[in-house]
Amino acid sequence: MLIVGLVALALAGGRLHTAVVADPRWATAATVFTGVFVQAVPFLVLGVLVSGLVATFVTPEKLARWLPQQPAAAVLAAGVGGAALPGCECGSVPVARRLFGPGGPTGAAALTFMLAAPAVNPVVVVATVVAFPGQPEMAAARVTASMITAVVMGWCWLRFGRAEWITRRLPPAPTHARSRWAVFTEAARHDFLQAASYLVIGAGGAAALHVLVPASVFERLSANLVAGIMVMALLAVVMALCSEADAFVAASMTMLPLLPRLVFLVVGPAVDVKLFAMQSGMFGRRFAVRFAPATLLVATAVATATGLVFLGAR
Repeated sequence: MLIVGLVALALAGGRLHTAVVADPRWATAATVFTGVFVQAVPFLVLGVLVSGLVATFVTPEKLARWLPQQPAAAVLAAGVGGAALPGCECGSVPVARRLFGPGGPTGAAALTFMLAAPAVNPVVVVATVVAFPGQPEMAAARVTASMITAVVMGWCWLRFGRAEWITRRLPPAPTHARSRWAVFTEAARHDFLQAASYLVIGAGGAAALHVLVPASVFERLSANLVAGIMVMALLAVVMALCSEADAFVAASMTMLPLLPRLVFLVVGPAVDVKLFAMQSGMFGRRFAVRFAPATLLVATAVATATGLVFLGAR
């Protein structure tokens, strides 16, 4: 039975390959999809492994002890800590919720860490450099804009945040101690399955953009930077890619200028539909409906300003 299944799969694969090669549009889509996926997977796996190690050895309680007592300084320290402690977007939300606790001086720092950890860590930086060869300014602009976004949102919470917006209680801690291996494997498995599924969607979306969207649309977006920035910010929110892989999707969109693609890279790890759902579950809907739109506005504005400095209008 297994042999019959393998033969049927081989025949179907051969016919699919013939159909793809025969149609130039399908061939282009397959090339884009494969290129994005194959380049991104190693960084996705590396990011998941490092994120699992961080989840195993760096607890929210340890992070809280490392933070300065002065709230504004704690926000800056949390941004730097996010850069040093890589984490997937999905993993950074529950860590930030535990670090947030009842609020207090660590609340703003927790939100800064939540935004910084998936956006400015070394794995993401290296992935961006590889995705944009010969353009180190793209990685520099991404790190700068993402760090500024995280710190600004932390300071905004210090100034405008309200404890009553946090309507979800802190999730209970496990009643029994788990081995480090169990913590690592659970975190890595969860992050990989979620990140890989969104990578498939992102690679498919990039392939579809190359094939289904007329060239005239991209010409208009290239000529109108404001429209291009708005479209790419919205695309980042909807596609909900993992930060270790999104640079390869952005790099494949060569029909758009660098500035809108930078906005895509800065907005994505900060706010998307997946993160909105997780923040609603961890912090409460009253928090998410305020924090997510504010983050989108700040990330888009900061990325645009930073891009104009580092990249110019290109």
